[in-house]
Amino acid sequence: MYLHSLSYSKIYVAKILYLSHDMYKIGDIIDEFTHRKKFPIIGLVWDIKRLLPWRITKDAYKIWISEIMLQQTRVEAVIPYFERFITKLPTLEALAMVDDETLYKLWEGLGYYRRARFLKEAAKVCMDTYNGRLPNTYKELLTLPGVGMYTAAAIASIAFDQAVPAVDGNVLRVYARVHVCDFDIAKEKTKRFVFEELQQEVDPNNPGDYNQAMMELGSQVCIGNGTPRCNICPIASSCSAYKQGLQNSLPVKSKLKERRKQNHTILILRKDHMYYVHKRTKGILMEHMYEFMNIEHVLKKKEIEQLIDPMYGIVKIKKFTSHTHVYSHVEWNMQAYVIDVKQIDDHFVSWQMIQEKLPMAGAMKKFIQEIEKETS
Repeated sequence: MYLHSLSYSKIYVAKILYLSHDMYKIGDIIDEFTHRKKFPIIGLVWDIKRLLPWRITKDAYKIWISEIMLQQTRVEAVIPYFERFITKLPTLEALAMVDDETLYKLWEGLGYYRRARFLKEAAKVCMDTYNGRLPNTYKELLTLPGVGMYTAAAIASIAFDQAVPAVDGNVLRVYARVHVCDFDIAKEKTKRFVFEELQQEVDPNNPGDYNQAMMELGSQVCIGNGTPRCNICPIASSCSAYKQGLQNSLPVKSKLKERRKQNHTILILRKDHMYYVHKRTKGILMEHMYEFMNIEHVLKKKEIEQLIDPMYGIVKIKKFTSHTHVYSHVEWNMQAYVIDVKQIDDHFVSWQMIQEKLPMAGAMKKFIQEIEKETS
């Protein structure tokens, strides 16, 4: 491991002015001073110009919802989900009392549905234990279902001004490059190490701004996918990786296990405007979400006929579209068939129900879109 270590280090406090979705102009350097720290990191003061809905509030509930949604999901994708969610469930009490199907429908398309389930569980804890409010300390926030070190720190610092570092992938990347640190950032011990180091650096007067500026620096300038934008970075002069030309080789991150590949046959059974759907079993991937008939196997047309005709009677069977859906650990390669049937049962629901009420598994989304094109 190589660590940039100075007794006295210049730390630049820069003002970052947001000009557009993907471009920063580095404004005036407003201060330069000497700081005695073994692992110096950069304090940033920023003006928030990107009008993200969760950044224009100190409402802890809204900040919490946004932080959970932003896990594994791009900012641009989160915005409409966040706004719809807050409109439908504006308070902790509303979230604690919502029925599961409404909750999952609001979450439909975001993926990682355990996040939604944990939100509801945590809301119930808040109603029962914290008088209907989110706890206001880092340690108490950590006790909530689905809230880890990063999320607890983000809420505590942004909503409650508690000086605790929020260490996500963006911050880990910035730290690794500034200090030429070759610890594996995928490992929990690295995250805890960086957390302890940055605990000394968080601005106690503006911890929320400090944390958000660090995350913004990592997501918009010190990027991970593509070439880091060192030419506009406000801390390039203090970055050891930049000075040594190592910014493209850091951080070190171990590769995830290769995804398993599965072949699925999707059977879209319909009669008039009624479609077959069923809820996925508890304890499996995408539990509680609805889907069309989903067979984990490649079925030939003859096999499909033998399966469906005795149950519903086949009028017509047509090979439909195919597509691949990628989850974190498994990849589904799916071939769909549309089957018009003679009779239906309680598994069949209206197309309006599918569109407006039932939370459909993400893997079904493209098939739904293709059906809408076909029937419009």
